[in-house]
Amino acid sequence: MNSVPEPVSTVIPMRRLLLVLVPAMLLIPIAADMVSLVLPLIATQFTASTAEVAWVVTGFLLVCSIGIPVYGRIADRFSLRQLFTVALTVFAIGSLICALAPSLLTLVLGRIVMGAGGAAIPVLAIVAAARLLPSDKTAVGVGFIGAAAGVGTAAGPVVGGVLGQLLGWPALFWLMTLTAAALIPATRRVIIDDAPDDRRPFDLLGGLLLGLGAGLLLFGVTRAEAAGFGSVYSSGAMLAGSALAALFIWRTRAAAHPFVPPSLFTNRGYVAAVVVIFLAMVANLATLVLVPILVLDVNGLSPGQGSLVMIPGGVALAVLSPLAGRVGARGANEGTVTLAGLTAIALSMLLLSTVAVGASTVLAGLAVLVLGAGFAFVVTLATSTVSRVLPPEQVGIGVGIFQGAQFLGAGAGPALFGAVLSARQAGGQDAVNPLYTNVAPAYSDTFLALTLVVLLAMVAALRLRKARATHRSRISTRLDHDRHATARDDNRGRRLRGT
Repeated sequence: MNSVPEPVSTVIPMRRLLLVLVPAMLLIPIAADMVSLVLPLIATQFTASTAEVAWVVTGFLLVCSIGIPVYGRIADRFSLRQLFTVALTVFAIGSLICALAPSLLTLVLGRIVMGAGGAAIPVLAIVAAARLLPSDKTAVGVGFIGAAAGVGTAAGPVVGGVLGQLLGWPALFWLMTLTAAALIPATRRVIIDDAPDDRRPFDLLGGLLLGLGAGLLLFGVTRAEAAGFGSVYSSGAMLAGSALAALFIWRTRAAAHPFVPPSLFTNRGYVAAVVVIFLAMVANLATLVLVPILVLDVNGLSPGQGSLVMIPGGVALAVLSPLAGRVGARGANEGTVTLAGLTAIALSMLLLSTVAVGASTVLAGLAVLVLGAGFAFVVTLATSTVSRVLPPEQVGIGVGIFQGAQFLGAGAGPALFGAVLSARQAGGQDAVNPLYTNVAPAYSDTFLALTLVVLLAMVAALRLRKARATHRSRISTRLDHDRHATARDDNRGRRLRGT
């Protein structure tokens, strides 16, 4: 009979573990977003079109969206120490290829190698926190890791815009290479764990169907930004991705040991958290990509100046994510606070749509600040919920699917709403928002559409709040049952001793 994995008993002090997890987590969103403001420089150097140079971003995100769920399942089978070593080594090699790239094709191939290594880090960081920290410190640790992810997301354009303008775009990849290389001995020294005793068969076909389906769907959306949803590449990729997704569902139901346990999708709290993080990530990344373009296009700023608008959001994330982690550690009102965070994100979208677009860059920075504050609570508490509601044997694959949804949202958001912006700019109509009276109606309508996305996430957050309340009620009932059983055993023991 195949055994299921047992929780690993190794416990590492939180400060020591976070000293390696936080920098590792920072690497991935910075690597994903740092090139957004230097794409024109890359296009000029290699005499490439906008669609061609966009693969510098798309290639990385595609491989991450495919690799993250696979790494999540692998994390249930192998030592975290070994996986971190391999992931950081591959990431560093890919960064080095990019730094030395003599052509655009080589640069894109290097980004794909970076993604193959980088896809592991978000999953491994959360799994490490859940597996290696004391149980009462897990949510706080997740809060710091979430802060690192959020700060990295906001800092990516800042690092890329400033460093790229001063030293050239290859300097960005040299920075990634050296940082990843330095983290390899650090993680090997700190993360000491045993491989989980998971002897279940590995469903390679199910993993391939999930990864390729997600990758093709993301590819179709990103192609739509350049060629429109009616193009053969876009519609064909999305149809193929949908077909593979359907085959993955069939495989999950038919296989004796599926890649993703079907019970994962019957966990309402988990499913709600995945929906919330996907939609919140769509809005967050679309905004973090479109706001720098807005201030360059409409306000006439340079890449370095435009990147400064993103700093308030990163500061808010850095300050508030640990606070959100402490809220998660108490295990109370997670759904309510997540809903409040989504409300803040919706307000930031409305601020952009109504008054900030085309006006003072201070207002754009204020909107990014509110966005960062709201997203700090959303990403931290949704991640904390996932780590709480999953049984130990499903933590790896569950976190992998959850993180994969984040990267899908990160890739789909900018591409989808970039296409919306292009379509609105071509149309030339007045803004749909009746309160907007400035000079950039296409941007106003795009952020108004993003507000609707956040409202959908709020509906899912209501289900998350209900699911977490049910989960706590079941735990309380189980504890009461255990206490009563213990009391009965004690009374029976006293009676026996009395006779």
